[in-house]
Amino acid sequence: MTQQIKVGIVGYGNLGRGVEKAIQQNPDMNVIAVFTRREPQGVIATVPVLHISEAKKYIGEIDVMILCGGSATDLPEQGPYFAKGFNTVDSYDTHALIPEYFASVDAVAQEAGHVSIISTGWDPGLFSLNRMLAEAILPEGKEYTFWGRGVSQGHSDAIRRVEGVTHGVQYTIPVEEVVAKVREGLNPQLSIRDKHLRECFVVAQAGADQSRIEQEIKQMPNYFADYDTIVHFISEEELKKNHSAMPHGGTVLRSGTTGDNNTQIIEFGLKLDSNPEFTASVLVAYARAAYKLAGQGQVGAKTVFDIPFGLLSPKSAEQLRKELL
Repeated sequence: MTQQIKVGIVGYGNLGRGVEKAIQQNPDMNVIAVFTRREPQGVIATVPVLHISEAKKYIGEIDVMILCGGSATDLPEQGPYFAKGFNTVDSYDTHALIPEYFASVDAVAQEAGHVSIISTGWDPGLFSLNRMLAEAILPEGKEYTFWGRGVSQGHSDAIRRVEGVTHGVQYTIPVEEVVAKVREGLNPQLSIRDKHLRECFVVAQAGADQSRIEQEIKQMPNYFADYDTIVHFISEEELKKNHSAMPHGGTVLRSGTTGDNNTQIIEFGLKLDSNPEFTASVLVAYARAAYKLAGQGQVGAKTVFDIPFGLLSPKSAEQLRKELL
């Protein structure tokens, strides 16, 4: 077997733990250490756990750092910081700010001579690839992306910030009648409200005004105001029993025409029991690609659009041609 790719994990929440599990399924990779901002003694993992300040001691010892922090505050700081010392992969997912984030990481990675693959995962990531591929093949057409049914962690956090709420989970649900119209090639014009429902399961404090909480959630700008939203009040026991998993998924569709006005539909979908574990598995595949690109002498920030699919696989080009082409 070829030499193992030595990986470091930065951050040990749901995503970091998922990366650790994913690498156990990839025999060409090995986790050297987990780096955390917490007290390492309090973190239980199957590999060494070190404080994040110790990471610089591993420059030259780790082939790829997989960054598992959040996009709001962690990655804008950690992406450029770790690109100085390591090849990196992350799942930065604030779509509107990706060009800005790319530029900040690229400047550092170019100067340091490292490869940094940003915004991997499934959206952005695999969904992005499928949107691009479908658009290239069907230039005359319309693209539709539907998310869910699944738990939105950002929207769930927003629920929990409402006064009087102790716990809350929000599911994003595609409107199936609308999805069916797209699959039929009808190319409907859709507003934000047309495409998805939002269903909330809320645990309220004893004595809290549930009517007020429901209205605050439904009227919350940027999260719920533009959607048809359903709010259920349930017990903490029911929430833990029925809503503690993190499923997700979705569908990318492009409906277009070719030649003599023939309708063509391209569809890619995911149904995930665990959003973080699947995202972690994508990160691990792109860590392999980062290692290979670095070995070719490439430098700078990359996105999924820049990576040949063959680099994601542990198989040789010859194997891929023989077994999968």
